[in-house]
Amino acid sequence: MRTAGRNDGASGDGLVAARLAALLEAFRPGDERLGVSELARRTGLAKTTVHRLVGHLTGTGLLEREDGAVRLGLRLFEIGQLASPRRGLVEAARPYLADLREATRNTVHLAILEGTEVVYLDVLRGPDAPTLPSRIGGRFPAHATGVGKAILAFSPEPVVTKVIDAGLPRLSARTITAPGLLRRQLTRVREEGVALEREESGVGVVCAASPLLDARGVAVAAVSISGWANRMRTERVAPAVRTVALALTRTLSAPAADGRR
Repeated sequence: MRTAGRNDGASGDGLVAARLAALLEAFRPGDERLGVSELARRTGLAKTTVHRLVGHLTGTGLLEREDGAVRLGLRLFEIGQLASPRRGLVEAARPYLADLREATRNTVHLAILEGTEVVYLDVLRGPDAPTLPSRIGGRFPAHATGVGKAILAFSPEPVVTKVIDAGLPRLSARTITAPGLLRRQLTRVREEGVALEREESGVGVVCAASPLLDARGVAVAAVSISGWANRMRTERVAPAVRTVALALTRTLSAPAADGRR
């Protein structure tokens, strides 16, 4: 829980900003709307303070009132889209991801690494795929995902060390939690250009992923296909994922090569 109570060392403006941020951050995945009492509980603010700040946020469109509660406003989404430094990547990748989903009827992801977790920039759900916890803006431990391993395999050593030193939590019976085993898998991914994940992030789900590389050969993102373990053969879809990753890598590097970027 984030508490935005009184901080005597903070300026008045800073304190207000912290409280406004705490209110917005109180919303979690799956929350459609929250009441004043719940917002007060999650932030540690007084109800009167929450009521006053909610008034400011609804006045700007960052929150919207509905059925006696509030939800995140459309204006917040619009600002988030403008602020995303990866917007160009998402726009460039979307046609490729759509083709990949159409060809396989499974769920396709585009993700980047942030710290020790992957952040999903785009998720196109396939009609034949399982219901996955991944969502746009959602996070997952890098070591337990195909996209995470694809990125780590082509990342500088300090990045891999940071992930390992932070611990490798077990998400399923097949999650890799041994540093040595993870490193061996990353070596194989570097050799093959494809990372396979077999029920490591969840029971019954498999994945094939491939990295998008910059001019230095360092991963900047990864694409993947996820599906049911008893329906999707990762070895069969891996070439398609690899082809899309290579095509996207060329597309993203082309502007830099001709001086337009």
